[in-house]
Amino acid sequence: MNVRTGTPGLLGEARRMKILEWLQEEGAARVRTLADAFGVSEVTVRQDLEKLEAEGHVVREHGGAFLKSVPQQVRAMALHHMVHMDAKRRIGRVAAALVQDGETIILDSGSTTTEISTHLATRSGLTVITNALNIALALGGLPGFDVHMPGGHFKAPTLSLSGERSGDYFRGLFAQKLFLATAAVSLDAGLTFPSLSDITVKRAMIESAAEVILVADSSKIGHRSFSSLGGIELVHVLVTDDGIRDEDRAGFEAAGVKVLIA
Repeated sequence: MNVRTGTPGLLGEARRMKILEWLQEEGAARVRTLADAFGVSEVTVRQDLEKLEAEGHVVREHGGAFLKSVPQQVRAMALHHMVHMDAKRRIGRVAAALVQDGETIILDSGSTTTEISTHLATRSGLTVITNALNIALALGGLPGFDVHMPGGHFKAPTLSLSGERSGDYFRGLFAQKLFLATAAVSLDAGLTFPSLSDITVKRAMIESAAEVILVADSSKIGHRSFSSLGGIELVHVLVTDDGIRDEDRAGFEAAGVKVLIA
């Protein structure tokens, strides 16, 4: 598995923003884990968390911190990443049109993949494997849908299950299509994410699918996050919005990725 981290030595404000991104993805983190990941002392991490708490983003607890909005989000079954929703809704509609009756598909967790799920009600005979609790609840009650979920560690901001146990679940499974979410994607850095915990399950999803369809709004293109899943060669199709730059589209297509504009 290709996991790359490249943030040790970040200056204070940049490091705090990366820590906040981590917490927005994971919901909580230990001081020791953050110190190891960012290559700084635990004292420095505590100072960073104090700053983030003063700004109203997190709540510190013994040995770590958690995202302030997490309890309310879980009670409301609300996702944290709810920006660029107009683009995500268009992407969800175009991506859902790629699903055929009777297929087995994997839906990754996330706000864009959730939008895909809202357009699947007219399909019949679908088998859906998802690590997203909100997607499972939405599709599990539909007639003719067979919904499966892995076990694993619960991540509150994404309402998802992740980690090694989730990854193990996908061994021996086969799906026609995977609809994959990402935090950032670029030609040089590939697919990147705010933290390490999702890498295992996303890799397992990719290995279980005949076709990998990346759904990412254009704000994520040309950027990189904390940890790398791998290069763009993992992706067969990119579904994005019309905000993608011409040079980025040309670069993806030159790399063999089919680009669909929503």
